[in-house]
Amino acid sequence: MSQTKEKPPAGRVQDPNRQAVRVAFNPLRPTDKPQEFYDEIKQKFAEERDLRLSYRPEGQAQYTSELTGELARYEVDPWAEATVERAPINDYVECLFIGGGFSALLTAARLREKGVESIRIVERGSDVGGTWYWNRYPGAACDVSAYDYMPLLDELGIVPPSFFAKGPEIFAHCQAIARRYDLYDLAVFQTTVTSTAWDEKAKLWRVSTDRGDSMTARFVICANGTLSKPKLSKIAGMEKFKGHSFHSSRFDYKYTGADLSNLKDKTVGIIGTGASAVQIIPRVGRAAKELYVFQRTPSAIDIRDDIPTDPEWAASLTPGWQKERIRKHVESTAPGYGLTEEEKAALAALPREEKIRRQENQNIEHQMRIHKRIEEIVKDKATAEALKPWYMHRCKRPCYDDEYLPAFNLPNVHLVDTHGKGVTEINERGVVFEGREYPVDVLIYATGFEVQVTGIYNDIRGENDLSLNDKYADGMRTVFGIHSAGYPNLFIMGGYQASFQFNLTFMLQTQGQHIAECIKFVRDNNYTTIDAAPETEEWWVQEVIRHRGKTNRNAECTPGYYNFEGESNRRQDGNYNGGMKQYVEHLQDVQQNLPKHFKFT
Repeated sequence: MSQTKEKPPAGRVQDPNRQAVRVAFNPLRPTDKPQEFYDEIKQKFAEERDLRLSYRPEGQAQYTSELTGELARYEVDPWAEATVERAPINDYVECLFIGGGFSALLTAARLREKGVESIRIVERGSDVGGTWYWNRYPGAACDVSAYDYMPLLDELGIVPPSFFAKGPEIFAHCQAIARRYDLYDLAVFQTTVTSTAWDEKAKLWRVSTDRGDSMTARFVICANGTLSKPKLSKIAGMEKFKGHSFHSSRFDYKYTGADLSNLKDKTVGIIGTGASAVQIIPRVGRAAKELYVFQRTPSAIDIRDDIPTDPEWAASLTPGWQKERIRKHVESTAPGYGLTEEEKAALAALPREEKIRRQENQNIEHQMRIHKRIEEIVKDKATAEALKPWYMHRCKRPCYDDEYLPAFNLPNVHLVDTHGKGVTEINERGVVFEGREYPVDVLIYATGFEVQVTGIYNDIRGENDLSLNDKYADGMRTVFGIHSAGYPNLFIMGGYQASFQFNLTFMLQTQGQHIAECIKFVRDNNYTTIDAAPETEEWWVQEVIRHRGKTNRNAECTPGYYNFEGESNRRQDGNYNGGMKQYVEHLQDVQQNLPKHFKFT
């Protein structure tokens, strides 16, 4: 079967010095088409959103992440050869991380640099890596520049070999960090934390696991990741399917073959067209006898255009080059960055409504460029139309891939567009949609992950035995998305009320540095505990509220995990939208006077 690849546009060259943000809209630039053009498209966006909401009014309840009973197999670790038997652990460590991805690795590295020796990672998988441990499907790669996404490049003396890093490279980088900072020594793998409870008398956290462990720790860092727990769409009859099936994050190479060659006589179905599916589909499409792609809402696919790292550029880098990139990125998120004084004055003079209108119009123009690219690549007009995203940029996770769209030109790849309804029925032989049966040998569920709010699999209880979920029932309450009053010595990473960054590792490095500074302060001053002061928590909740809900964008977006599948939510139950620079400055200001903002005992 021939491989069909899209060639990047002639003359296009990646700039390794370019910042991580790919798309920005400038309200100083007026758009030149009649406003009616944009209004008509915006109306189409609204119609497509409403159609999807009418089909799935239950919001997040349309999915399940409680994979028990018949569904438990979709969460089984395919990468572990066998469960390593061991006796229960009943010891004490100073710092315990729940999770072994970048959150844990980055923070643990900073703690090592500050002299902390007793560090344990407790990880559900059989190695570190987090997302990159689990997601090893064909084509797995990061669509943020490797020079930005892969952390601690300075410390490890590494320059990535290409502009974008592939999954195996990133996984190996995680392992290298763990070795560099001796994080394997006390690590515990194939172990799930089930309970984290504060012992007020002992001033310790008591951590229980599914392996019978009863560990204690002075500090606990919840580093289990933002998107870690696989979820499945609730589809009638899925348990009846007699063929083979698996979740994309548990890709079954034993069935497909390492090179997917076992699929040459197989008909494959894949449910979902999000970020994972976009990378899987071209590879499976080239390998399988037939591939049926079941789509509810198309992803927006932009140019990837990967290139090898320029050796001369790499040789020109000086020590501290990545830290300088991060500093420049943070600076670039400041309002008015890069503008002249005249431009700043012009921006300030623009009415708020006009700023929003211009940005929305530019957003629409960006999406129409995406539409035009689809038309130029996909030969079948009906398929091309079905692949067009009818929503604003970043309503859903943007994707960057040069092989996805050409895959639909392969004669054996078939798009089944469900027009926003989604797959509603599966029988013994395969998928049924609108009365037509699609028999398949194997079904791949590329249906995503539960968005982390607190601890996945883990019941977190603080002072007075209060569950963190119960505390959040009336609205999330944190400081920086990291601390929550009444949960001493507990730190949460990558959750809500923190700054959202398309390059997540920028934010994780910032949080990790802050956590290390807090723990260092406790140790240096002979304190036992640190806890958020209620007034500091209230200040941060109000900061989050102040910077959310400035537009109707969330409500106007097509349903997806960015907007809780279209559910209404409290303004405090989301990310801090004041910008990365302001988030960093808030962290630094608080670190200058920790006793003012935290309670110490």
